[in-house]
Parts: sequence; structure tokens; C-alpha cells
Amino acid sequence: MTTLHDFTATTLDGREQPLSEYAGKVVLVVNTASECGFTPQYEGLEQLWRDFRQDGLVVLGFPCNQFGHQEPGSEEEIADFCSRNYGVTFPMFEKVDVNGPGAHPLWSWLRGERGGIMGDAIKWNFTKFLVGRDGRVIRRFAPKTSPAQLAGSIESALAHGEAPAGTESAGTS
Repeated sequence: MTTLHDFTATTLDGREQPLSEYAGKVVLVVNTASECGFTPQYEGLEQLWRDFRQDGLVVLGFPCNQFGHQEPGSEEEIADFCSRNYGVTFPMFEKVDVNGPGAHPLWSWLRGERGGIMGDAIKWNFTKFLVGRDGRVIRRFAPKTSPAQLAGSIESALAHGEAPAGTESAGTS
């Protein structure tokens, strides 16, 4: 069975990162964008990272330019923007496609594991996937679901290895 730990992604600074390094952690995977109405969620994602990091949470940000061209910058510009405006310290990866034939394999897998209300396609920036310590997807959250709304599911996953059952929360993704 495929899990998050079977994938590799390239960090914003160009390093290949085996996601197996997050084995045993609860992981929140998010497609991000710097010029989106949901961009302020970076602040909440950073807060989740700070609040739950010591308990075993990792937040992984994947910039994506597929929705309204809201992530036009280079990897260096993205890193600078996230750090300067939101104090982001959680791991960020190079810009990826999350839909279509050029989708990063991780995102193709995530979509297949937990489709949205209207199919498996990612509908917009800041769609979130909560992955358990075993590398399996627990739940998918819509873009408008704020990071603060994820705290209970994260706490449950950290404590019990799972979150309340469900595919979507607070709208479509």
C-alpha cells in the first residue's frame, strides 16, 4: 500500500526531500499561494506548526500556480514572501501542479486517497490533507477551512493516530 512516505519532493532551496523522513509524524500537506484571498492562512499554518511541532506535527507547504496564477514567483521569491510576511518556518517545497497530467505524484496520490465533494480534483489554493503517523490520509479539508479549525483533528491524530472520519470540512476543495 502506498503512503506519504513513498514520495520525494524538492524543497524551495532545491534539495530532494524523501518524505519518509516524516514517518511517525502527523503531517498536514497544503497547496499554497502568495496572491490568494486565503494567503493569510500562512499565519494559522505557522501557528499550528509552532503549537503542535513538539507533539509530532509537520506542516508541508506546496506552492501552486494553477489557480488564477496566484503563485507567480520563483522559489526564492516564495521563500522570501513567506518568511517576511508570515514568519513561515515550516517546510516549504518547490512550486508544483496539483491537478492534471503534470501533477506532482504526491498530489495525484493525495487526491486519489481522499476526493472532494465534487470529485478528486483540487478546486483551489489551501486545500489541506491530514496524514497520520502511518503515512495514510486521514482527512481532506477545503480551502476555506481555517487552520484553527483543524486543531481538534490534529490533536486527535496526534493522540490516537486518527481524526474524526470525514472527507471534507467547510465546503468544497
